[in-house]
Amino acid sequence: MGFSLLDFRRKWSCRGYMSAGAAMVTAALGLSLVLPERVEARKYAAPLDIFGLGTPRPRPTVHSAKIPLPKPRPEEAPKASGEPAPDAEGKPAPDKSNASKPAEAALPPEKQASACRLALTEEIAVAPSIPDIRGPGACGGEDLVRLEAIVLPDKRRVAVKPAAILRCTMASAIADWVRKDMVPVAGSLGSTISDLDNFDSFECRGRNRVAGALLSEHGKANALDVRAIKLANGQSIGFTDRTMSRDIRERVLHSVCARFSTVLGPGSDWYHEDHIHLDLAQRRNDYRICQWNVWDPLPQVAPLLPAERPEEAPPREVAARPEAKEGAEDQETARPTAPADKPAAEGGKVEPHKPATKKRR
Repeated sequence: MGFSLLDFRRKWSCRGYMSAGAAMVTAALGLSLVLPERVEARKYAAPLDIFGLGTPRPRPTVHSAKIPLPKPRPEEAPKASGEPAPDAEGKPAPDKSNASKPAEAALPPEKQASACRLALTEEIAVAPSIPDIRGPGACGGEDLVRLEAIVLPDKRRVAVKPAAILRCTMASAIADWVRKDMVPVAGSLGSTISDLDNFDSFECRGRNRVAGALLSEHGKANALDVRAIKLANGQSIGFTDRTMSRDIRERVLHSVCARFSTVLGPGSDWYHEDHIHLDLAQRRNDYRICQWNVWDPLPQVAPLLPAERPEEAPPREVAARPEAKEGAEDQETARPTAPADKPAAEGGKVEPHKPATKKRR
C-alpha cells in the first residue's frame, strides 16, 4: 500500500484535523519518553509535571507519644482564690488577669512632673497639682496647680483667698514675689503678711470681658488680679488706695514690674482702677508692659462747715418770701445818714458826705 503527500492532503483536507493529529503525535512521543524512566530516579515530582505522573513526596513517619495528665490536687492544698499563688521562692506570682483585657482598658501612663513642679515644694507654697484643663477654644492649660497658701521663710503661711488656679510658672512667680519683695514692705510697717486678696485667676474669657476680644491671659491660667495684702496687725496694703503712703505703693510698683511681663493698674484703662493685673505673657523680643500710675494721696483737709445761724434771724420761711426781701431793702434805704457838719472826735475834721447806696446780694 503506497502513501504519498498528495493522498494525505486529499484524505485530510481540513487543517484542523492536521493540528489535532500533530498534537496526538506529540503526546505519544512524550509518553514513550516518560514511561521507561526508572522509578528510583524520580524521588521528587518534577516542577512541570502537568500529567501528575511523578512519584509523590514521601511523608515523614509520625510517632505517637503519650501526654502525661496533671496530678490531682492534694486535699491539704488551700482553696483557690482570686489572688495568685506564690511561687517557690515565696514571691507572689505575676497577675495575668489584665493580659486578656483590651488595650483601651489599660490606664494611661503617669505624666512626668515638670521642673517647675519639682521646684515648687511644700516649703515654698501649698499648691497641689490639678488635671489639665481643655476648655472651649484655646482656654485652659497644662501643668496647673491650685495655689492655696504661700509659705514664708519663717514658716508662716500667707493664705490666698480664694485659692487661685494658675500655671506652675505663674504660681511660682507669685510665691517668690510675696516671699522676697512683699515681706520687707510689711516689715517696714511693723507687721507680717497674713492674706493675699485674689480678685481673679483662671477664667475662660476675652480681654476685659469684651465679647469677641482676644483671649485673655486669665483664660490661659497665666494671670492673677490682686487688690491688697492684709497684715497680721489688721492693716491692709491697698495697691490702688490713695490714702496709702505713696512710697509703699511705689515700692510695690517697682517689684511687680521687675518680675512680671504685664502690669496693669490705675491709669492704664478704666477696667483696672481698683486692682492690679499681673501675668507672664510671652511677647516678641521679651517685650514688657508696665502701666500703673501711682496717684498722689488725697489732701487731708477737713470740709468747711456752714456758720451757725444767729438767734435774732427771722425764720427761714419768712426770709424766703419776696415781700420780706423788699421790706428789708426799703429799711436799708430809709436809714438816716450821719450829719455832715458833725465834728470828728479828734482833730475837728469833717468827713465828706457819702450818698446812700443799695446793698448788693
